[in-house]
Amino acid sequence: MNAYDVVVIGGGAAGLNAALVLGRARRRVAVVDAGEPRNAPAAHMQGFLSRDGMPPAELLSVGRAEVAGYGVDLVDGRVAGIEPGFAVRLTDGTTLGARRIVVATGLRDELPEVPGVAERWGRDVIHCPYCHGWEVRDQAIGVLAGEARSVHQAVMVKQWSDDVVFFAHEYALTAEDRQQLDARRIPVVEGPVARLVVADDVIRGVELRGGRVVERSAIFVAPRFVPIDGLLRELGCEVDNGLVKVDQFGRTTVDGVWAVGNVVTPMASVVMAAAAGAAAAMVVNGDLVEEEVSAARIAG
Repeated sequence: MNAYDVVVIGGGAAGLNAALVLGRARRRVAVVDAGEPRNAPAAHMQGFLSRDGMPPAELLSVGRAEVAGYGVDLVDGRVAGIEPGFAVRLTDGTTLGARRIVVATGLRDELPEVPGVAERWGRDVIHCPYCHGWEVRDQAIGVLAGEARSVHQAVMVKQWSDDVVFFAHEYALTAEDRQQLDARRIPVVEGPVARLVVADDVIRGVELRGGRVVERSAIFVAPRFVPIDGLLRELGCEVDNGLVKVDQFGRTTVDGVWAVGNVVTPMASVVMAAAAGAAAAMVVNGDLVEEEVSAARIAG
């Protein structure tokens, strides 16, 4: 009963869309999910045609119901390891056999260690202008620097509001950085940030260590993306520039293993992750068909 054509690890948009396509292809599929979606703090998601503004939890609930309707098994749990062959071991001792593996475990966001950032994350501390820019349009926006990517972020955010301030914090701006910010008329506030000022459950401003408070109502940060790719690395998948290497359909360098979504494409939005899951599933099914045709020919 625990033998599957495909085991999908991760039940976000990428994993569920892969399971949907495979279920419709009449494959025996299991989705293993620990119930810890990256976008859980967000009240809504954007840029997904026909689902614009939908709460992330609602998308997952609808998606789980859809895949279950095609006979996909939804397994609540966490994968402890994958043995070649493939045997997927869960932390509760259960083992699932699989002919193919699709890993869609996503990533985690490492945020600047500034008081208030983690607490407001996904609400009025945000990172993607395409996901949240419209909702904070024309507001007093701050961009809290963490790395060079923060400058690009500030330049982008100016598209949504004329009132954008760049907080250098502990980042050393280069001459090129300052030229870009100047070109977009984005003022720079020098000096370390002490905390975000919050009152009545909304951000009111950014307090510097000297005590000065700059009024702001939304803060953009550029978190460090950390792929949750331990399972893929343990299987021996090749890594390139910090990310598990995949082709355009999510195929890794290990036969029978695919990886999709934020685990291999950190900048992918929900709709992009879902599309990647669908594309990979089609190739996975085709790969299984080829194997079955070959086996039938050998059997005569």
